[in-house]
Amino acid sequence: MTADPNLPGTVRKGPRERPLREFTADSSYSWLRLAVSMAAGTIASIGMWAIVLVLPQVQADYGLARGETSMAYTATMIGFGLGNLLLGRLVDRFGIAPVLAGAGVALAAGFGLGALANDIYQFSAAQLLIGVATAAGFGPLIADVSHWFVKRRGIAVAAAASGNYLAGAIWPVVLKGVLEGAGWRTAFLIIAVVCVAALLPVAAMLRRRPPETALSPSPANAPFGQTRAAMSPLMLQILLATAGVGCCIAMAMPQVHIVAYCTDLGYGVGAGAQMLSVMLTGGIISRLTFGFIADRIGGVKTVLLGSTLQCLALFLYIPFNGLASLYVVSAIFGLSQGGIVPNYAVIVREYLPAREAGRRVGIVILATVVGMAIGGWMSGWIYDVTGSYQAAFINGIAWNMMNMAVLAFILFRTRAPREPQLAAA
Repeated sequence: MTADPNLPGTVRKGPRERPLREFTADSSYSWLRLAVSMAAGTIASIGMWAIVLVLPQVQADYGLARGETSMAYTATMIGFGLGNLLLGRLVDRFGIAPVLAGAGVALAAGFGLGALANDIYQFSAAQLLIGVATAAGFGPLIADVSHWFVKRRGIAVAAAASGNYLAGAIWPVVLKGVLEGAGWRTAFLIIAVVCVAALLPVAAMLRRRPPETALSPSPANAPFGQTRAAMSPLMLQILLATAGVGCCIAMAMPQVHIVAYCTDLGYGVGAGAQMLSVMLTGGIISRLTFGFIADRIGGVKTVLLGSTLQCLALFLYIPFNGLASLYVVSAIFGLSQGGIVPNYAVIVREYLPAREAGRRVGIVILATVVGMAIGGWMSGWIYDVTGSYQAAFINGIAWNMMNMAVLAFILFRTRAPREPQLAAA
């Protein structure tokens, strides 16, 4: 039996095939590249979490209400969403290395300008730039990694996405002393230096582009064969975007406001930062676990499972607000929701063309970011109106249920490949 010359990892030479040295899916180089990508994501993703850490200090510095200050987070997420879409297109054309290098420079500029901002408008503008640059470490990076794996694509995508949560787990601990001692402006200047100094050499290590065999429409490039949906690609894209908005409005309540919530309860910024770290550490475990699950049951079922568990975890925030119980609930929340967003990318790779991965993943990530931006602002607004976060948690639960309904519909309208050889691929 001869190998299919269209499959990655083989090349025809005369009557026989031999391994293709330049590319083999799930190879040792693929795993090395994944490790470097995780480092890049951990560095770049500080842009998402820095605003969460400094939110109470920025509010006090500018003398604003919670909802007004939350607009800076909304600007960050708008930039992050647009960056995933725009930079995803650039990655499809030029590769991840130049995108990451440019992001390092842009992050340094954004944090430097943020540290010098005189009002919330200047600060929000800087956060918009930070958000765009931060996107390089998420959707575009995930799309690039997905081309180097087939059999283990689910866990590889989850690991690449974990850089985002590693940043949320590591940076709050690193910056805690700086925030309490020197303030948020000094912390921003330190971040600016670290980003440009670290991302440029890391980007240079990812210069190799995915080969043509990795971008072919061959069934071997989909972990479940050429899986198909009983709906148009446009309809599937719209449904995924709708689901992404719903789950992330719900997700934003604890992630964006946990530090402020702890401050209001009298536990202090330090306890809130540690709680965020616990939450995101649980998210890392969740992403890796759900990556393994996605390799076995597919992306749609995996996202639906994660969304259901996230909804249950949100319910726990309502009756429990003691310090110890909040640590426990935050850990449960992190373990529940961490695998949701990365597996939207797995769904994209299961149903949509590989050559459009950067753009398609970027669209879905943009939708999730819109949800985070709306959810971050909405929770702050609800707090200003009601004087409590209880109603904000209930609002998140309602949006989460909408997400579950959309995913259930997608699951109902999708089908596995009929051809036995595709099912075995």
